Amino acid sequence: MTSPPQPSQRLRSFQVREEPRTRYGLDDDLFDPAGPLALADAAAARVAAGAINEGRDAARVPEMAVSGGDLLAVSLIQEILRTLIARRRAGDGGDALADAVDRLDLAIPPGEVSDVLLRFTSGYPPTPVYRGTTTADEFVAMGEADDRVASVEELVLLRLANENPAFSRVRELCSDDDLDGTAYSDVIRELEAAFAGDGSDGVGAPSFFDTLRAPFLASPTSLSGQLDFIRSNWGDLLGDRFAPLLQQMLRVLDVIGEEQTTRGGGPGRPSEVLGASDLRRGREEYERFSQDESWMPSLVLMARSTYVWLDQLSKKHQADIHRLDQVPDAELDALADGGFTGLWLIGLWERSRASRRIKHLRGDPEAVASAYALYDYEIAADLGGRESYEDLRDRAWSRGIRLASDMVPNHVGIDGRWVVEHPDWFLSLPYPPYPGYEFGGPDLSEDPRVAIHIEDHYWDGTDAAVVFKRYDRETGDTRFIYHGNDGTSMPWNDTAQLDYLSAEVREGVIQTILHVARMFPIIRFDAAMTLAKQHIQRLWFPPPGHGGAIPSRSEHGITDAEFEALIPEEFWREVVDRVAAEAPDTLLLAEAFWMLEGYFVRTLGMHRVYNSAFMHMTAQEDNAKYRRLIKDVIEFDPEILKRFVNFMNNPDEETAAVQFGTGDKYFGVVTLMVTMPGLPMFGHGQLEGFREKYGMEFRRARWDEPVDPGLGERHRREIYPLLHRRWQFAEAAGFLLYDFESDGGGVDDDVYAYSNMVDGHGSLVLFNNKYKDTAGRISVSSPFVDKAGGSAATTRTLGDGLGLEGGEHDFLTMREVVSGRWHVLPSRAIVDGGFHMHLGAFEHRVFIDLHEVTDHTGAHALVADRFAEQGVPDLDEALLEVRTGPMHAALAAFADAVRPVGDGEVDAPAALVALDGFAAEADALGMDIAPSSKAVIAQALGRLADAEGDI
Repeated sequence: MTSPPQPSQRLRSFQVREEPRTRYGLDDDLFDPAGPLALADAAAARVAAGAINEGRDAARVPEMAVSGGDLLAVSLIQEILRTLIARRRAGDGGDALADAVDRLDLAIPPGEVSDVLLRFTSGYPPTPVYRGTTTADEFVAMGEADDRVASVEELVLLRLANENPAFSRVRELCSDDDLDGTAYSDVIRELEAAFAGDGSDGVGAPSFFDTLRAPFLASPTSLSGQLDFIRSNWGDLLGDRFAPLLQQMLRVLDVIGEEQTTRGGGPGRPSEVLGASDLRRGREEYERFSQDESWMPSLVLMARSTYVWLDQLSKKHQADIHRLDQVPDAELDALADGGFTGLWLIGLWERSRASRRIKHLRGDPEAVASAYALYDYEIAADLGGRESYEDLRDRAWSRGIRLASDMVPNHVGIDGRWVVEHPDWFLSLPYPPYPGYEFGGPDLSEDPRVAIHIEDHYWDGTDAAVVFKRYDRETGDTRFIYHGNDGTSMPWNDTAQLDYLSAEVREGVIQTILHVARMFPIIRFDAAMTLAKQHIQRLWFPPPGHGGAIPSRSEHGITDAEFEALIPEEFWREVVDRVAAEAPDTLLLAEAFWMLEGYFVRTLGMHRVYNSAFMHMTAQEDNAKYRRLIKDVIEFDPEILKRFVNFMNNPDEETAAVQFGTGDKYFGVVTLMVTMPGLPMFGHGQLEGFREKYGMEFRRARWDEPVDPGLGERHRREIYPLLHRRWQFAEAAGFLLYDFESDGGGVDDDVYAYSNMVDGHGSLVLFNNKYKDTAGRISVSSPFVDKAGGSAATTRTLGDGLGLEGGEHDFLTMREVVSGRWHVLPSRAIVDGGFHMHLGAFEHRVFIDLHEVTDHTGAHALVADRFAEQGVPDLDEALLEVRTGPMHAALAAFADAVRPVGDGEVDAPAALVALDGFAAEADALGMDIAPSSKAVIAQALGRLADAEGDI
């Protein structure tokens, strides 16, 4: 828990008028004993701002509101001016301010300076005067000469505060109107004159007062702008005080940044397109991929929201199915028949009861707890517990299907077992970070040892606090624990954030991961990017100048050196290595965004990482950017491409049917997903065509949607055959991407064209992700790194990619999956000129079973020539047809020749010539005459014999 700052750290601001100090009830603890407002930290600034805003009724009139960041910035600017004055007073020429004060009585009528200081002490009282323990006269009379100089210094700072336009929101507190009718203006004018003539700033330099005013002249209306000016221009002026003041400036700017950041209500999203430079993001870049086990590359994953799925199965099978062991064998058979080898069951663990109660109290009585607000890592009792899970696991594995589970590493439910038993494992404060927070709502804990309260405003939706209150009934300990938060959205108010600065916490999480790994061979880590070191620090412990991601965390940041000492190694690298040693044969899958995808697999060693760009960009038809992403990846390290998880929807997104429809575009994109390197992941309801997005709290589907039978049939016809051959597309070593060179000129970036070669098995895929027709050619690949051949990027031709020799009589044969038709193409034409294709709107073509053959008979040439565009349904029959066609034609001519014509006579010589032609064709083909042909010949010869006598 964070300790409150010590008084020596306070920022002294300006003297505050007695009337607003009383009206707003500003506590004495907010003031320096000598008088000025003195803020210990951001929390104190928020307390002061809260009191002021409440008194001003700022909720009704927002433009009157002042923020804690405003007060901190004002106070820091005043403190910096005070520091600059102190440095001038301690200069080589003596105390210039004291000398100027000594001359005031000579320039201003006697007693008037004292009258100004007395009015100042009365109107802006130090705490003893404000509390009535002494009078202003007594306080002034008790002062020494140094106190008189200090009072004049405060008077100067008051004048500067009133001149600064950016102080408008606090002007009421420090207005110098109370000094009207005194020699106040004369005192300031004489001081300015004294400093203007002292020559200490050098010939032609601005006067000292001009220097003091420079920040608000440079940036009149912005407190942040004034601090930026000081950072950029006053390093020499502040001397050895600049470094600590710079740290304070950065912190204050962070607090202001927190206050000004707009946060949405949705989950985190990838920031930008993952590009070549982004692939190198991370603290220590090195290559250390985890080795795949043999089964991992060909894994195809199906996601199911467990409770919703069981309810849908109950309706489908007209049976009560609410436990895992009740999942029918027929459902597992269907998955295996389709080519699925992994089943991700979302929401298996025992969930937070507090999360469920929050949702019920918020008006959703049908909800269960969020799948990501967990009580403990035990299979939920209402799903049948461990025994039920083991039954499903064994039946799935007998069909070649591995089960996958979530692990949520950065937080637990607000009433999780660890919150009760290990409160020190969580990020917390001994006080609310914002004074307006109230925790008077219902106790959400079912454990008698503790009380759990979320912030009151969450109940009516008017706010979402960053902390909740935990009260220990046995010890009386009260702490305010931070909710889980990724900085892109509102806090997850049913969760508690773990403190990853603690080695004990990190080890506790690793032990939990090992527990999950011993049960599930596939683990998906939720929001894994938040636990990369750079984001642990950015979100929760930002160094000065880097805060603002999560409200109130800027003031609890630490330096880079302190952070590195506490977390010397990447947490995920340690996880990967421990799992490899203690729970081998486990595939680790990270949900990671923020352009860390490459870092997670290449350096941290995750087996697979989310590639949300696939879904977003193909759905939006942002094809040029996605093709650019693929090019950048394979030019940097193609192994990363193999380790992406590609999907068309996930639990946080709209369904595939909503984003892609259920027609040609959908099937084109799903074909990309299953034929590119990377793990294909299908969403719940995707095969059925369901459009409802299932929230993590859903117990059952809320829409009564029929299954789309046509969609299922098309999956079976076009997609399942590819899933069964997933091994042929999974690797990246032989993957090549091509530009589709349009017949009209230029590259058509809407066409995805790529080939792959795995263990001698080639494939070629083209997809036009646009509602337009196109025609063009592919010939030379995009640059890629051939890791086996060196680190320099290279290109290959399509002929090379397909392994073609390209001899004079060589032909490429290949089968197109959608139509089932075979195509025969001259290898030399492909090697020399590439491959030409016409594609309709959203049309896709997948060519497999590629073989190069040498044409000894000319049959392949005939098929290529005759069926070049449309292909043939059966290659063997087509080859037989073109090879035997001339022989069959000669036989038909002979048969015709022996038919009686005219008066019944037969032209015997012509018939014999026809017979010779048939024999010659058969001999040329090197073929034996088939029995059916022999029967025709015998019958014809019989006719000839009858007509002409014995031949």
